[in-house]
Amino acid sequence: MEQQDILYTMALTRLTGFNSQTALHLFRELGGGRAVYEHRADIADVVPECTPRTVEALRDWSIALARTEEELRFMEQHQIRALCLGDEAYPRRLADCDDAPLVLYYRGTSDLNQRRILSIVGTRHATVYGQDLVRRFLKRLHELCPQVLVVSGLAYGIDICAHRQSLDCGYETVGVLAHGLDMIYPTAHRATAVRMATQGGLLTEYMTATQPIANNFRQRNRIVAGMSDATVVVESAFKGGSLITARIAQEYGRDVVAFPGAVGAPYSEGCNNLIRDNRAALISSADDFIAVAGWQPDVQLQQARAVGIERTLFPDLSADEQAVVNLLSQQNDLQLNVISVRTNQSIGTVTATLFQLEMKGLVKPLAGGTYHLLL
Repeated sequence: MEQQDILYTMALTRLTGFNSQTALHLFRELGGGRAVYEHRADIADVVPECTPRTVEALRDWSIALARTEEELRFMEQHQIRALCLGDEAYPRRLADCDDAPLVLYYRGTSDLNQRRILSIVGTRHATVYGQDLVRRFLKRLHELCPQVLVVSGLAYGIDICAHRQSLDCGYETVGVLAHGLDMIYPTAHRATAVRMATQGGLLTEYMTATQPIANNFRQRNRIVAGMSDATVVVESAFKGGSLITARIAQEYGRDVVAFPGAVGAPYSEGCNNLIRDNRAALISSADDFIAVAGWQPDVQLQQARAVGIERTLFPDLSADEQAVVNLLSQQNDLQLNVISVRTNQSIGTVTATLFQLEMKGLVKPLAGGTYHLLL
């Protein structure tokens, strides 16, 4: 996206009061932030459903544009990128969500469209039990699947444990923040955030000078859930932000799994309830997770490739495989989440199906989590 388009798109988020639904609607209706600017005088005619408040807010862009230009200067100085909806680098899984942020601010090195992205969330009051679960889970997962991007919220407890263990075992990890990139909250996690900037990244929908108020944390939960294939909940009280993330992930059609805890343990109650109510699958290890999510261990895939994947002219296909092949034959190079929706299969089922098709030499994964039919 050109710099001027980025400028107007960033300004649009401010003029709409950071109401992502309003900004997103205008952006999609008119095809971009610059188009909204060009129609600022007749926006009510072009988009009749605009509220009077929005129409009035869009009349004068001078203050918003001046603030955006200031932000762009800060970004240039600190190696921060603006990822606008529709950009190639924007998280495609998140872009499929109805309430996706119009703009994300990103400082990091990771591809946000990797083949496998996993979010790990939990209580800020992690116990030794919870911390041990995270360590064992990520260590084993790295043995099975070395290429996974781990996402969390850089908060106290399970979040920071997930980030640090990911860094230590060799994973890239991204922290989704509830404030601008001119600060780190909590400040105690600054050293970890510095490491993440070169082995993962820091991501937010907020400009600088935005304070970490309560509502921002709730808003950022949708990014954590939306940019991931699956969400793992490790310890949660009866109420908490991690349960909100799990609910959003479920609404997005993503896999949700949880580690159980002792009956009556205050920071296991939320996980136990998720499992009891069938809102999360029970896991006790990374092996359980890859079975639930349909992830095939990378070593298995590498062994199959080493032997050689021979493509047969008329392979026998299951009903699920045939549905995916039919879809890709009509419109090739689709993302995992899109295939899931259009074939009416769960993410886990589609992942397993695509792996089998890859073994049969019928599809191949491309960058950005898309799949290409080779027929």
